[in-house]
Amino acid sequence: MELRHLRYFVAVARAQSFTRAAEAMHVAQPALSKQVQHFEEEFGLELIERGSRPVRLTEPGRVIYEQALQILERVDDLRETGRRLRVAERNSFRIGFVASTLYGRLPEILRGYRTKRPDVDMTLLELLTLEQIAALKEGRIDVGFGRVEIEDPAIERVLLRNEKLIVAVPMAWDAERPPGPLKLRDLADTALILYPKSARPNNADRILALFREHGVRPPVIHEVRELQTALGLVAAEAGVCVVPASIERLRRDGVAYRPLDEERALIPVIMSYRRNDPSPEIGLILQCVREDYEREGLRFGV
Repeated sequence: MELRHLRYFVAVARAQSFTRAAEAMHVAQPALSKQVQHFEEEFGLELIERGSRPVRLTEPGRVIYEQALQILERVDDLRETGRRLRVAERNSFRIGFVASTLYGRLPEILRGYRTKRPDVDMTLLELLTLEQIAALKEGRIDVGFGRVEIEDPAIERVLLRNEKLIVAVPMAWDAERPPGPLKLRDLADTALILYPKSARPNNADRILALFREHGVRPPVIHEVRELQTALGLVAAEAGVCVVPASIERLRRDGVAYRPLDEERALIPVIMSYRRNDPSPEIGLILQCVREDYEREGLRFGV
């Protein structure tokens, strides 16, 4: 049994004529009559009184007719639901981000995107870079802004820029030392605070690798889950924390920021999305990034 059998049978019952039903369904009358006959054979019942003019349904035919109407109405409802879901999907854009990107250019980029797409429902989800990769593959987000280079054949990555690293230090620690940029060796005798604590690889791995490259081994390492917690421990004089330069916009009592004078003291900002994703929103948000960087004098991809 196919949906067209239901539609043909209902059309004949409504029109009370095979001829008029065939015209309404835009099919030849013999073909329609044959399909209705197959429909009756499916039940092993006579649903239409043969030879009646106008066409009349048998008692079983009337029961089947009512059921067929309900089925077709449900099918139409299902089709409309699918249409609404397609529209909703087209009009939504889900973005994952790591917390530190909120202190960089991401808010300005998203404002530019909203200006261009005021009709799109934009959803923001705070996710670590590794979590973003899983969310992209599962379809929970459409694009992610992270800090870690993670290779995955299903994911396309675009380097937006490399951001300088700086050091968040306690105010008292800062006051006791000469002003100016720091070297990693200047932190050799100081406890190091790292974030985030879970979902490796992550930002903490990059910072530890940077210390190893320069032969510096902090005496104590505290690992915390979030950036805000890390800065809170810095303010409490529990240690220092290496952070992206944009974090300096986050003013916090008890915390000072020092430049880090090391050649490789950089951390990337990476945009990730599903490979071969046809959504025009991907290209549009990249356009917003380029426009924002141009206004701010930042070099894209460097």
